[in-house]
Amino acid sequence: MTGPIQINRENNQRRWTIAANVRGRDMGGVVADIKKLVDAKVQLPPGYYVEYGGQFENQERAMRRLFLIVPAALGMIFLMLYLSLGSFRSATLIFINVPLALIGGVLGLFITRQYLSVPASVGFIALFGIAIQNGLVLVSYINQLRGQGSSVGEAITEACTLRLRPVLMTALATVLGIVPLLFSTGIGSEVQRPLAVVVVFGLLSSTFLTLVLIPALYEWFAPKSERQVKNML
Repeated sequence: MTGPIQINRENNQRRWTIAANVRGRDMGGVVADIKKLVDAKVQLPPGYYVEYGGQFENQERAMRRLFLIVPAALGMIFLMLYLSLGSFRSATLIFINVPLALIGGVLGLFITRQYLSVPASVGFIALFGIAIQNGLVLVSYINQLRGQGSSVGEAITEACTLRLRPVLMTALATVLGIVPLLFSTGIGSEVQRPLAVVVVFGLLSSTFLTLVLIPALYEWFAPKSERQVKNML
């Protein structure tokens, strides 16, 4: 008599597991290719069906949550900026740091051949917070100088000069702290590296563009009158 050594069950149904490891490709792309092959070449008898679980299932579940968490986090950041500054235009100006940081993070994933995963998404959330902080440091000081009677040009020049060091120190300290994760190769590196790539490359782009674009765009978004600036302080 012959038969299976072990019968696995889940939800009161028999289950057979086929396991595989993914290397050199993103898990979502591999599973998509597997689905196409299974649908094209495998004819399942009545009562049989295929489920794709394991790390892929966990990743899909986490990504669905992140699709809700990331917009909610960005919305809360913008709301806090508006409540802090009391100006929709100034909040929008600082919020421009989000796409500036996004450019570097996406470019970093492309250069290092990493994939958009749950760790990378978490890295984007952390990156957005740091980028917004740097923009707030610069714009709030420009508003402070304007409230003291400086012209727009004088306030921008002085703020960029005096706030250059704090902005660079914030970015540099974060990058230096996370660089070891960027070059990690041991156990867990598949989780650490995407997060580090997003934060490091995103901070490089957002810091540079913050110091260049934010001052250039300030006159378009900033309050027009000195009275409005004083009401924000």
